[in-house]
Amino acid sequence: MSLLDRVQKDMVEAMRAKDESRLGALRMAKAALKKQEVDSMQPLNEATEMQVMNTLLKQRQESADLFRKGGRAELAEKEEAEIKILESYLPAAPSQGEIEEAVSAAIAETGATSAKQMGAVMKAAQARLAGKRVDGKALSELVKSRLG
Repeated sequence: MSLLDRVQKDMVEAMRAKDESRLGALRMAKAALKKQEVDSMQPLNEATEMQVMNTLLKQRQESADLFRKGGRAELAEKEEAEIKILESYLPAAPSQGEIEEAVSAAIAETGATSAKQMGAVMKAAQARLAGKRVDGKALSELVKSRLG
């Protein structure tokens, strides 16, 4: 079952349960997935679905941070609730140990010794963590600290 179908099925369940917050988050996810499908003029594959969901997740996290800084805790909590709903559709995030292991292996594999080779290390590390939800910024900072 595709992600779009799962979201649609869960939307119907949320409507029946009158769960407005879940329904809103699912409608937003469905709209983003359909927009990507229409824009690309082809059915979504798993990688594209994950990319769209990661984008939505990142947007919610940024919004929650901004609401917290602006003193709007109730809006930040709403965004965080949507994050939890969206995360349920994504693969698990790797542990810090798994990330560090992947970076160490990538550095060894590429033979990188300076920050100039960071791109190759990032590519190798992301390949090792394929299928898991990886925060690119955190991964980048770890690679930079190891090479720098």
